[in-house]
Amino acid sequence: MRMSKSVLIEQIKVAVRSIRGQALRTTLTVAIISIGIMALIAMVTATESLKENIRTEFSSLGTNTFTIKPKRQGGFFNGRRSTPTSIINYRETRRFVKSVGSELTVTSSIYVTSSAIVGRGTKRTDPNIPILGVDGHYLNVSSIPLSKGRGFTIAEGEEGIPLIIIGSNIEEKLYEPWETVVGTNLILSGSRYLVIGVLESRGASFGMSQDNQCLIPIPSVRRQFSDNNRNYTITCAVEDTEQISQGTELATGAFRMVRGDAPGSPNSFEISKSNSMVETLLEATQGITLAASVIGIITLFGAGIGLMNIMLVSVSERTREIGTRKSLGASIKAIRTQFLIEVIVIGQLGGAVGIALGLGLGNLIASYFETPFVIPWGWIAVGMTLCMITSLASGYYPARKASLLNPIVALGRA
Repeated sequence: MRMSKSVLIEQIKVAVRSIRGQALRTTLTVAIISIGIMALIAMVTATESLKENIRTEFSSLGTNTFTIKPKRQGGFFNGRRSTPTSIINYRETRRFVKSVGSELTVTSSIYVTSSAIVGRGTKRTDPNIPILGVDGHYLNVSSIPLSKGRGFTIAEGEEGIPLIIIGSNIEEKLYEPWETVVGTNLILSGSRYLVIGVLESRGASFGMSQDNQCLIPIPSVRRQFSDNNRNYTITCAVEDTEQISQGTELATGAFRMVRGDAPGSPNSFEISKSNSMVETLLEATQGITLAASVIGIITLFGAGIGLMNIMLVSVSERTREIGTRKSLGASIKAIRTQFLIEVIVIGQLGGAVGIALGLGLGNLIASYFETPFVIPWGWIAVGMTLCMITSLASGYYPARKASLLNPIVALGRA
């Protein structure tokens, strides 16, 4: 026979009154459950925030790009130690650009120094300015935005006109808020450069400021700083992410010819995909999520044991009440349902408190590391489901024991 709505409502009221009557025990059980859920949700929230930050930080690389660099030293091939690979030089970058033609958008860059000084009039920066030599495609391929001015044209990147793009920190250091930046001159390591743009502020990435650097054309680097024994980095972009594999194969074949790699020999360079890097970092965070899950489940298991003990004590203390209800016609199902409702209410209450605390703690950790605020809705649903399972698993035996009590025996107990 199906239970009527009014009977179910009455049972819920009885369950709530019973829970209120055992305030201390209920509070302790709710606290145990909430601690388990809080540990799970807090760690997952912090992890999801970290993942979102990784996606944001690496979005400038683009998921449709890959990078060519010299191969790491060491290792063996066909039983022999592989010979050290040489750096990628300027001539190789130019030959590679011509070999791929318009099938790939190619940009090259060269790291010059991290201790340059930039000056304007009597103002000087600290000797900690990174200088990067780039070409006309660099900003577009790298998806680096500008807050003011423009980037290098293709011609400017090839001719080496003394132009410079500065970071936002350098603008703040050398210019007053009301001054115009674009069109002014700066002194970089003794040479005069015309400012044509300012990079949009991007903050720090993995402990390194993105707002303290300067970009100049590659020919300017070769003329002023020399590029002997300096390595060039080549970045290629395809129109569609689905063309990454095809573009990688094209670049591999073309650059092997540029480098003169013999047939059958390993590449003297390596290609890294930006989306693969993001995926690797995201996979590294899975361990944190797994640890959070294990901690949460272990804590919930302990909470389930505590909840079962409380319900068993409740059954033994309420035998007279159970006997009275059964003598008045309450069925086995009704008694069992009442006790199950009690454990479900306690479990969901603990879950709600734990989720609220977990979200607060997780995002507090996220704010400390300057990562975005997130709400992991999927894991919240998982947490509530775990609380439901824990409640039912720990409450079924006490509820069944209560429903099978003999009403005569129950009424006869003091």
